[in-house]
Amino acid sequence: MRLIILAPPGGGKGTQASRLSDQYNIPQVETGKILRQAVQEGSQLGKDAKSYMSSGNLVPDEIMIEIIRNRFAEADCQAGFILDGFPRTLQQARALDKLLDEQEVELDAVIYLNVPVAVIQERLSRRRVCSDCGATYHLDTKPPGQTGICDSCQGELIQRSDDREEAIEQRLKQYSSKTEPLLEFYQDKGVLLEIDGAQSISRVESAIDTALTESQ
Repeated sequence: MRLIILAPPGGGKGTQASRLSDQYNIPQVETGKILRQAVQEGSQLGKDAKSYMSSGNLVPDEIMIEIIRNRFAEADCQAGFILDGFPRTLQQARALDKLLDEQEVELDAVIYLNVPVAVIQERLSRRRVCSDCGATYHLDTKPPGQTGICDSCQGELIQRSDDREEAIEQRLKQYSSKTEPLLEFYQDKGVLLEIDGAQSISRVESAIDTALTESQ
């Protein structure tokens, strides 16, 4: 399976992408995680991306496209993938089309999780992330066993700078202007599957499975 998952920031795409990765035995290509790791390691890529990420702006296309090209060259992507966090602009989508054409493969589906702005704001403001292993928690729906401590590695839980109120507003503006046009782009290609992402996690999972089965 070759899939893309689209959603507003905090729309739940990471959760669903991880599940689909396990279900279909394909890698979850999470560009945000790759970028955050690069920032933490202090690589040139990380230095280039850091200023954009901390302010809630999109990382430039040339950086993102290079990340995807390098990731697709790895062995585990040969049988498929699920892209989480890419593409985010029409330019990236067109570049991805070109890359897939070069590799003579096609997308099976683009899953779009439609989530209202009010739900997004609540989810992001209450999200906490482990500073060591990157595990994600929500103070209401998925709290850690011990306040401020990761269940998996006992690392410190933090609020990412781009999950704070001012950055959330900027991220939503960026999504509206740059990412929402992708919905029409993939709808025209006949591969867009729209899912109500405001439902419970289990209901979203079921809706995705049904939509993928019916699209085959």
